Amino acid sequence: MIKEILNRFVAERFLTDARYREGHLRVINALPGRVVLGVHVPDVKRVAKEISLKGCVVCCNGESVVCGNGSDVIRCLEQADSAMLAYEETLVWGLLINGEKCSLDHRLQLLACYVPVMDNWAVCDTFCANAKWVSRADKNMVWEFLQPFFSSQREFEVRFALVLSMCYFLTDDWVGQVFDRIKRLDFERVKSDYRTAKGKPPVPQAGMVSGAEPYYVRMGVAWLLATALAKYSDLTRSFVRSSSLPADVIKLYVRKVRESFRTRDVAPL
Repeated sequence: MIKEILNRFVAERFLTDARYREGHLRVINALPGRVVLGVHVPDVKRVAKEISLKGCVVCCNGESVVCGNGSDVIRCLEQADSAMLAYEETLVWGLLINGEKCSLDHRLQLLACYVPVMDNWAVCDTFCANAKWVSRADKNMVWEFLQPFFSSQREFEVRFALVLSMCYFLTDDWVGQVFDRIKRLDFERVKSDYRTAKGKPPVPQAGMVSGAEPYYVRMGVAWLLATALAKYSDLTRSFVRSSSLPADVIKLYVRKVRESFRTRDVAPL
C-alpha cells in the first residue's frame, strides 16, 4: 500500500542490529504474520502529515492509484486486505483519520471502518493519544459511538473504548459514566488472538502475553484507573474497593499506580 514511502524512514539499527530489532519487535508485540518495517512513531507521524497534505501514489488491489490527499488514501486503505498491511501502515491510517478536516459524523464513519482493524496495543493507543479532535467534539455523540465497542467480544475494540475514555472522558462530567461502564465489562466474553505464556516467548511476534486473557483489556482497565487516581483519588479508590473487578486487574492497577510518578505516593486502595 504505502510501504515504499515508509521504507525511506526505517531505522538503520532495526536493519543492522539484531538485538535492537528483537527488542523493538518485543515492545510492539505484533501478532504473527503482521509485518513490522521498523519505522519509529515520530517518523510515521511525519509520513502521515505529508500524505494528508500532499497525497501520494498507493498500490491498491494490484494497481497504482494517485491519491490527491489523505481522504483518498483512507479510501484505498479501507479497500485493502487489512491482514496484508504493515504495522506502520495501520498507524498511518489512524493518524490520517485524526488529521481529517471533516464533520464529526464523517469522522466517526471513518473510525467505524478502522477500529475493527486494530489488533495491537500500539496501534490502538497511538490513535487514541493523537485523537485531539475528541476534545472539541460533541462528547455525547462520541460516547454513544463507543458503547458497542465496550460491549464487543474483540480485545482491541474494547481496549479502544477504554483508552479513548481514559484520554478524553476522565472529567467531572464523565468520570462517573466511565466507571459505570467499566463495572459492566464482561472479561470472560472478550476473545483474544494472544495466548498466555509462562516466561519470555522464544521469539518476538509469537502472539503471547504474560497475563490472563484478554490481557490488553485487563491492562487497559488498570491504566485507566491509575490515571483516574491522579485526578479523582477518593472517587477512584471508592470505585475500586466496591467493584467486582478480577483480582489480577486490581494487581495490575496497583502496579501501574506505583510505576507512575504522578501516583507513586498516592494510596491506590
